[in-house]
Amino acid sequence: MNCARCATYAAAPGGELCRSCEAADLHPAPARAVAQHPAPGLPTHTDLPIQSPHGPAWLRSPVGLGRAVAILLGVVIVTDLVAVWADLVMLDVLGRMVEGEYGWPVEADADRADRLVGLTGSAQLLAYLATVVVFLIWFHRVRVNAEVFEPFGHRKKRGWAIAGWIVPIVNLWFPRRIALDSWDASSPSTKPRSHALVNAWWTMWIIGGVAGQVSGLAMRRAETAEELRTATERVLFADAFEIPTAVFAVFFVLALTRMQDDKARSGPREPEPVAAL
Repeated sequence: MNCARCATYAAAPGGELCRSCEAADLHPAPARAVAQHPAPGLPTHTDLPIQSPHGPAWLRSPVGLGRAVAILLGVVIVTDLVAVWADLVMLDVLGRMVEGEYGWPVEADADRADRLVGLTGSAQLLAYLATVVVFLIWFHRVRVNAEVFEPFGHRKKRGWAIAGWIVPIVNLWFPRRIALDSWDASSPSTKPRSHALVNAWWTMWIIGGVAGQVSGLAMRRAETAEELRTATERVLFADAFEIPTAVFAVFFVLALTRMQDDKARSGPREPEPVAAL
């Protein structure tokens, strides 16, 4: 059924008006403001909000934040590489101890390895915390931007873009759901992007999180040299697995940032006309 007002475009499901006429009724001022900008010159920041079911949404550029997240993820990768080296050094010392080598040389090597692991662990933690803060700001911004592109395509409220990472249990799938909704809303209307990259990044994130929890628990429970060696092997796996996880995160962040920037610069999309019945 065509729109009861303009009779040109298809009516939204369950209603009598098309999306364009519904948006004009909800918030006519932003619609006029957007129309004043030609498509090639559409800015990545607007002074007036777009009305969506989740409240007013402003379009703001994610480019700077996206680049900052990518750089910080690069720092995380570097600290993980150093941590892998420190884990290998520790494994060498623990292997010598398990084989029965004792004395001041192995004790001195164990002290150096322990200090090295401690330093790299601190560097990893600092890099990780800085990345988390900037990533959450970026993630919330692209979530709000996605409402400007598609006000009706989001199953989680925008507050979950941050809370979804913190609340136990729901953090296993809420962030992925929000990422997919934002990805779809930011995807080119003529050629929607596949979910493969989002799913690959999220799968590796979950596996890496489980590996980190398992290795941390094993390290806390280890007492003997043999147990410490086994725990360190698990830590080595977790540190090594975090490297490709961070690489996929970089690809995801840059891809979504680029899609939103391109879509903002291409201007508003008109609904596709349908043939009269």
